[in-house]
Parts: sequence; C-alpha cells; structure tokens
Amino acid sequence: MFRIVCLLALMLASTAVLAATLTVRVRDGRGASVQDAVVYAVPEGRSVAPPKRVAVMDQKNRMFVPHVLAVQTGTAVKFPNSDDIRHQVYSFSSAKPFQLPLYKGTPSSPIVFTTPGVVTLGCNIHDRMSAYIVIVDTPYFATTAAGGQVTLDDLGAGRYAINVWAPGVRDAPAPVTVVLTDGERRDLTFDTRKGK
Repeated sequence: MFRIVCLLALMLASTAVLAATLTVRVRDGRGASVQDAVVYAVPEGRSVAPPKRVAVMDQKNRMFVPHVLAVQTGTAVKFPNSDDIRHQVYSFSSAKPFQLPLYKGTPSSPIVFTTPGVVTLGCNIHDRMSAYIVIVDTPYFATTAAGGQVTLDDLGAGRYAINVWAPGVRDAPAPVTVVLTDGERRDLTFDTRKGK
C-alpha cells in the first residue's frame, strides 16, 4: 500500500513539473500596461473540466468589487452587498440578463452563468456603479493587475487559442494560437486600443 501511495504522489508531482506556463502582458496603444484585462487560453481538440468553485461579486463603498470578474461557464456567482445601503443589481447583457430585487446582505441563490460572453452590471439605485463579468469556456484564465501581466500555470501540452478582453477596448486583439510542450515557459504580449 505504501508503494502505491508513493507512486501516486510521484506521478502527481511529475505532472505539475511538466505543466507549461504562459505569461501574458497586455498593453494599450501607447505601450502602457492594461489593468483588468481578462486573458484566457482555450485548449483546442479536448474538453475541459467543469468549474469547481463559486465566485463573488461584492458591493463595497457603492462600487462593485472586483471591477472585472472572470469565470468559467457554469460558475455560480454570489452578489453580497457589504454596504449599509440597499442595491439593486441588474444586467441586460445577452450572455445573462437578470435582476436582483433591492436588497442588503446576500441573496439566498447565486446566479449561474452558462453562456460565454461579457455581462455588464449596473445598479438601478446608483447609476455610477458598473462592472463586468467575463464568462469563458475554459478553466485557464486570469485578470491582469496594475502591471498588465498574468501568468497561466498548469497548462498541459497542446494547442491553445489565447484570447484577451479588456474594458473599453473597441476591437479585441485577434486570438493567438500557441502550441505548448510539457515544461515549456512562454511569454506573449497583446496590444489593445481603447474605444471612443
């Protein structure tokens, strides 16, 4: 039994060591880093595992937190209201139209996002509140911080379509296809242009 446990542990460790890593930097038309860009790698020719977690889009200080939330299709998202005032969250986006009635605290049922796309959020009570939920058909995604960079770890060997979405970008950069091998480290840069 001990041999089997050791063999399984060794196999899992070797798989993690062999995984490919992709680092992506997102810049605007002037070369500055783009914050809140969603970078996602869609594997070609193979299925992906379903989501395993619940995501959270909070409301604090009359703002949605985070401003951009990326989730995999099928993910349930909770909408807690951490403010001491009521909010009424809504979306008219085709990927997921919904409306939560005026509330404080946390609604009992999360919203499940089953269609890929971008959902723009608003609050009927506070017009300046806005945010985005980006739903992608892959478990390989991340959102850039202030430095405009993300790292996607644990990518298996194979072909991937690398995509970028960012708020305010009129035309998203064309996807880039990469073929990754076990243990490979690759860097990419995407340039975006802001819309008018």
